[in-house]
Amino acid sequence: MSCFRHCLKRAAFVSIHDVMPATLPKVWAILRFLEARAVFPATLLVVPGCQWSKNDINQLRSIQASGYELAGHGWQHRAKRIASVWHRLHGMVISRNEAEHLSLSPREIADLIAECYSWFHQSGLAAPALYVPPAWAMGRIRKKELKALPFRFYETQTGVYDAACDRMVYLPVSGYMADSRFRVKALKTTNLINQYVFPKPLRIAIHPDDLNLSLHQDLKVHLAHIQSFLSYTQIGH
Repeated sequence: MSCFRHCLKRAAFVSIHDVMPATLPKVWAILRFLEARAVFPATLLVVPGCQWSKNDINQLRSIQASGYELAGHGWQHRAKRIASVWHRLHGMVISRNEAEHLSLSPREIADLIAECYSWFHQSGLAAPALYVPPAWAMGRIRKKELKALPFRFYETQTGVYDAACDRMVYLPVSGYMADSRFRVKALKTTNLINQYVFPKPLRIAIHPDDLNLSLHQDLKVHLAHIQSFLSYTQIGH
């Protein structure tokens, strides 16, 4: 039986979202916060289509060399256009202008994902195994089309798709980006459900400003209750 199956309870995958040149100082603060609590490994979700300087990329190399995993996270992390009622509603309720995939065609989504993957190689970084669309919104691309793309794992709101095995692993997620009263109430409710109703490993998603927002104490408590931390690549073992 795999390590992943052994760790079904009180285990977690930890990810740091929206890693961009502008957020790197906050990302380093989150890494220090996690290290102080013996949280390792963690996965950093990198947005390639920003103005990455040589120094910025060297910082990513240093983080990767320390054992942290990098993942692809869209291209620019913002939608170029909103072309449907669904996308507009999604933006109003959940994603604001961050659901980069939602108004793209399947071909455009595939090209974006492939470009994201290529950027890591071109930047001298180890190729990532995981791709996470901004706002966890994959858009209109189908699983069989994902299987032809270079990433192995694709994370959405409901879990992680392993393209190599054609298998969806459903996993609860806990978030802390509570930058409005509505989000505070909504996240407290969904976090409670996802932590205590589902027996599977928890995904703990941390965004750059979370240490300074209303649910930062909840994040500390939730991390303290985790017995083991998992790598996304363990899903395939």
